[in-house]
Amino acid sequence: MCVVLLSGGLDSATCLALVTRWGWTVHALSFDYGQRHRVELAAARVLARLYRAASHRVIPIPAFGALGGSALTDRAIRVPKFALGKSRIPVTYVPARNTLFLAFALAFAETRRATEIVIGANALDYSGYPDCRPDFLAAFGRVARLGTKAGREGRGFRIRAPLLAMTKADIVRLALALGLDPSLTTSCYDPGKNGRACGKCDACLIRAKGLAEAGANDDSKQLK
Repeated sequence: MCVVLLSGGLDSATCLALVTRWGWTVHALSFDYGQRHRVELAAARVLARLYRAASHRVIPIPAFGALGGSALTDRAIRVPKFALGKSRIPVTYVPARNTLFLAFALAFAETRRATEIVIGANALDYSGYPDCRPDFLAAFGRVARLGTKAGREGRGFRIRAPLLAMTKADIVRLALALGLDPSLTTSCYDPGKNGRACGKCDACLIRAKGLAEAGANDDSKQLK
């Protein structure tokens, strides 16, 4: 049994498709934290139904978004366009986001006696976020063992990031091999009011690069 962090983006959707193929029982968690790209939550709901997750919860964290400090939660900060690779850690980084998300996933996993927590973190084709890196995930794994009743009793948890060392093109190829339709996912950090992707932010550029290198088309409604 596993808990999957499901944003509605390509990476988390690929993880969902992968563990479903493995035959695992899946509990999906998504988060409404005041992100400007809340359209991703609609995609997450569709994906959770499609892959028949045992449960799918959208956790509201309004106070988290209210802290600001990121272009994804603070409307006063512009999402950079055509700026991929120009900042070591761009302003789209949300402080401690994956720490908080994994903490919720850990709590939920313990209540459901799940032993696996799955996150679509990637450390190759990504924007440089510190909470998507192997050392962070390994450290959180230690926290999970030390800070929970299950961990102290020897049952423990495993933090799985199956896409961690893959390029975006590799992720696209895996998604297609699993039968996942990329058009069901959305990646844009700064979509328009109609949900259309901007095509210019880091997430859009990384997605487009991966699809092109994998020889795949993106028929996502968000891009039309």
